[in-house]
This record gives sequence, structure tokens and C-alpha cells, in this order.
Amino acid sequence: MKKILIIGLAILLFGCKNAAEDNGKIKVVTTTTMLTDLVKNIGGDAVQVEGLMGAGVDPHLYKASEGDVSKLYNAEIIFYSGLHLEGKLVDVFERMEASGKKTIGLGEFINKDELISSKLFASNYDPHVWFNIQFFKQFANKVTNVLSEAHPEKLDYFSENNRVYQEKLDALEIEVKDKIETLPKEKRILVTAHDAFNYFGNKYGFEVVGLQGLSTATEAGVQDVQRLSDFIINNKVQAIFIESSVPRRTIEALREAVLSKNHDVTIGGSLYSDALGNPGTEEGTYIGMFKYNVNTIVEALR
Repeated sequence: MKKILIIGLAILLFGCKNAAEDNGKIKVVTTTTMLTDLVKNIGGDAVQVEGLMGAGVDPHLYKASEGDVSKLYNAEIIFYSGLHLEGKLVDVFERMEASGKKTIGLGEFINKDELISSKLFASNYDPHVWFNIQFFKQFANKVTNVLSEAHPEKLDYFSENNRVYQEKLDALEIEVKDKIETLPKEKRILVTAHDAFNYFGNKYGFEVVGLQGLSTATEAGVQDVQRLSDFIINNKVQAIFIESSVPRRTIEALREAVLSKNHDVTIGGSLYSDALGNPGTEEGTYIGMFKYNVNTIVEALR
């Protein structure tokens, strides 16, 4: 009830404000850091982007503040990942759409036949689609179309930015494949804090096992730790990985369980799963994050 009152108040206070800033730029609000980086690449100087979530923020658990609601209502366009990734923001997005706000869940436009389904997850699909670069290219195309439809006078500008970014993503795909090819197939077992890397695994031939489920809202129990520790020992896995947006204690507990059974396993590093790195760093971009993850994985498992 409190959330509804806050959202309703925001409609009254902010709903009638002009979505465009005095500088003439299109005001866009995004949820995850991946989408913030994407819209900046496509929108360029024509767009002012505000991301709700920062580095290390878990979108599964993120709740909108009153400040977030005001940002959303003052935006012209809202982009969110969808597929129930931002599960606690669903009510907010529905109210934005009902108020006439252009609110786009990018994951909803991917062909459902290409998505990984799950009976255990509320959306029935794995939402971590950005770990397939081809899906992220589809995101870029959709963002380009939405921005161009809203401001057709800037169509050529957005289209050119998208062309350049698509070429960068194609180059990333080649670099990633070349790096992964240096890792023997029998060593491509990726154990992480939660199931964020299934699209990555399908694309590049990794067996992916997460201690938690698709959503970090699901806690890992003692039986999960014991089950996965046996898997690590049986498959001679030499490194496991923490994630920047998930508390490291879960993977540390897993490592202790493995060590207690006289099998040595190291923590191979921290991967970026549901959020990018700090702004201004290479890992603070989608392309830099992907390169960092692949290099970290391959070097630890080699």
C-alpha cells in the first residue's frame, strides 16, 4: 500500500513535467548498467541517460526509491531489461505504461524460442540474455528504432551510431571466440554464485553450474553447497568464481566445503554478472566487461 501511495504521489507531482531537458536532449532512464552503456552508445550527444542502478547493484533485488520514481516520470523513454530481471520493479513499469509513458522491456522482443526456459523462475525464462552478444545486438537495434521513432529528425544519427556499435560487437564476438578456443573443451566448466551465465555457456560450449538459481532472491542452502562441492570434486574443477553483484560469502562457503573433502579449488576471480564495473573503467562498459569476464575465466581454468 505504501508503494502505491508513493507512486500515485509521483504521478501528481512529476507526471506533468516536460520530459525534455532545457539542453534539448532526449531524456532517457535505464535500469541496469548494461542498458545505460548501450543507450549512451546509440543515443550519443542527442540523449541524456540516467541509470537507476550502479556498479555492483543486484537488479533481482532492486527496489525503486521515491527519487527513482520521479526520474522515471520525468523521462521521455524508459528502457528496462525485462523477462522479470527487475522483479521488484514490475508494478512500477506497469504504472508507467498505464500513464502513457514509453516503457520498453528489451528482453520481451527476443524470440521466445531462443530463450532458456525455467520452471523455477517467475518469468519462465532466464533473463540474463546480454551474455549472448547476438541478443545484445538485438537490444541495440531496438533502442535505435525506439529513439528514431520518437525523434525521426535524428534517425540518421542514431542509425550511424548503431552501425558503428554493431561493428564493435561483431569484433567482440570474434575476440571472445578466439580466446575461448585456447581453453580445452574438457575444462569448460563454469561454477559461479548464481545461474547468470547459461546463455554464455550455450554459446561457447561451457557447462555452467550456479550455487543459487536464476534469481539471487533464492538463497543457497547447506544441501546446495554439499551437492555442488561433490560436483566440483567429481569433475576436477580447479577454479570457481564469485560475482560482483552477489555476496562473496556463498562461494567462499562452497570453497571451504570442497577443501574439507581434501580437494583443492581456487577462487578464480570476480565476474561481472548482473552489473558492469565502475564508471570510467574498461569494465564499466559492456564490451570491456565481456572481455574481462572471458579473460578471467579462461586464465583461471586453463
